[in-house]
Parts: sequence; structure tokens; C-alpha cells
Amino acid sequence: MDDLAAAAALTADEVRARLAAMPDTEYDDQGRIIGQGLTLRPTRHRFTVAGEELYTWCALDTLIFPTLIGRPARIESVSPASGDTIRVTVDPTAGVTSVEPITAVVSLVDPGNLPSIRSSFCNQVHYFTSPEDAGGWLAEHPEGRVLSVAEAFGLGRNLLPETLARPVSGTGDGSYRGPDACC
Repeated sequence: MDDLAAAAALTADEVRARLAAMPDTEYDDQGRIIGQGLTLRPTRHRFTVAGEELYTWCALDTLIFPTLIGRPARIESVSPASGDTIRVTVDPTAGVTSVEPITAVVSLVDPGNLPSIRSSFCNQVHYFTSPEDAGGWLAEHPEGRVLSVAEAFGLGRNLLPETLARPVSGTGDGSYRGPDACC
């Protein structure tokens, strides 16, 4: 907590208050932060940067974090429909440099004003091998949509400056604060 406070130029109490407004933050048994979008706990979205393997809460995070941290990443995710693996390589400058299969898509829902962004948004943002693979998900989520991986990367890249400029109020109101604060 102290390291995060120093890096953010905040007091430890300010950091604790802001994290309290984000109930999905993951902690280990010693109270150390181990997940907030990017996590040490395995999920279906594996994220490898500079040889370090991490995980993300949702498919969109795998596309946002390379730009946020300024490093290329290799992504592996499993379609919740077919169980097939999707592989993506992302560069913060060049964007999406490879997608296997090329037909892969990313599902999205409107996050709205949610008490738990992870359960209401992140847990619905997946990679699928194709629009057809996502068909069952779309039938269950008529408000949802799918984008190509490149389109989802562009969306994440466009959201990033707004997200970073948006302060977290610490009020605990559960309102959406952008993809890096949620998923």
C-alpha cells in the first residue's frame, strides 16, 4: 500500500479510500494488492509481457494494458463457447499485430452504473473464435455486441486518455470509471 501511495503521490489513507470505492480489488493474505484489472490470479485471459505471465479480468483489458504500460504483449484466451484458444499479439504503437484465428472477436456490454464492474461487465467481455462462436452469447445478451480484435483495441486505446484523466471519487458509488478501473 505504501509503495502504491508513493507512486501515486497520495497518502496511504487516500489510496485505501480510493480502493475501498473499488470493491473488486483483489488482495493476498497479507493485504497486498494482487489484482485490479491485471491480476496474479489465473483467469481465462493470460497476458504475457517481457516474459512475465499475468492475467486480466476481461478481454478488453488484455488490449488496453499494453498501451497503458507501453510494452508489447502476447495474449491467450479461451472462448467460453467453444473452449478453443485465441492468440493475440499487441504492440502499444503498432496495435494488434497478430490474431489466431483471424476471425476472432471480442464481446462487449454496456457497463452502466454498477456496484461490481467485474461481475456485471468484465465477466461478460470475452474472446470468441468468430462471430458465429459468439452467437449463443449474443442470444443471451441482446444488449451486447461483438467487435473484431482490432476494433476492440482501437476502442480501448480511445478510452484510455479519458480513463486516466477521470479521477476516482472514493465515494463507493459504483459508477463506471473506465476500463482500467474495472476489468
